[in-house]
Amino acid sequence: QVRMVESGGGLVQAGGSLRLSCAASGSIFSINAMAWYRQAPGKQRELVAAVTGAGSTNYADSVKGRFTIARDNAKNTVYLQMNSLKPEDTAVYYCNADLTVDTDYGPRVRQYWGPGTQVSVSS
Repeated sequence: QVRMVESGGGLVQAGGSLRLSCAASGSIFSINAMAWYRQAPGKQRELVAAVTGAGSTNYADSVKGRFTIARDNAKNTVYLQMNSLKPEDTAVYYCNADLTVDTDYGPRVRQYWGPGTQVSVSS
C-alpha cells in the first residue's frame, strides 16, 4: 500500500510565492521519477515540472524561471517552489510518482497520484 500526501496549497496574491510538498510512503523500493501536474477549470491536466531519479529536471515553458522542483530522496518527498505567481497559475496541483513497489508478485513499477491541492492566485 502506497500513500501520497500533498500540502502547501492556498490563496496568494499575484507576485507571491508558495511551496508545495508531496510525500510518498509505504512499501517503496525506489522512486524513479516524481512530477507535479496541474488542472485548471475546463482545461486538461498538464505537466508543470518533473525530476528523474538521476536529478534531471524539466519544466513547462509557462513556469520556467519561476518554479523549481526538488526532491529529498531520504524522505521520499518532492517539492515545488513557486515564485512570481500569476493568476493563470490557479489550478489544482497534483503530485505524480513513478515508483518501484513491493507487490505479491515481487517488485513492480507503478504510478501513483496524490489527491490534489488547490492553488489560487488573485490579481
